[in-house]
Amino acid sequence: MSIDRSLKIKGALSRHRNVLSRNERIEQLKNEDRWAEGDDVTGLPKVGHRKAHTGGKKKEKVEEGEEAVTEES
Repeated sequence: MSIDRSLKIKGALSRHRNVLSRNERIEQLKNEDRWAEGDDVTGLPKVGHRKAHTGGKKKEKVEEGEEAVTEES
């Protein structure tokens, strides 16, 4: 019997998570200058954590005329 892909441990920490821990939320708020030392750690404001989409690699289109020239050379 094989193990489900979602249960494999390799790379589990590198993938995108929707929920941040309290420490991660505080770090995010510090970066945005919305956190001051001494603030209450309960009732933190919501922090948007979006996955950055870079898009796929685009293949360069080679024109037919150029392709023929490079093959002959």
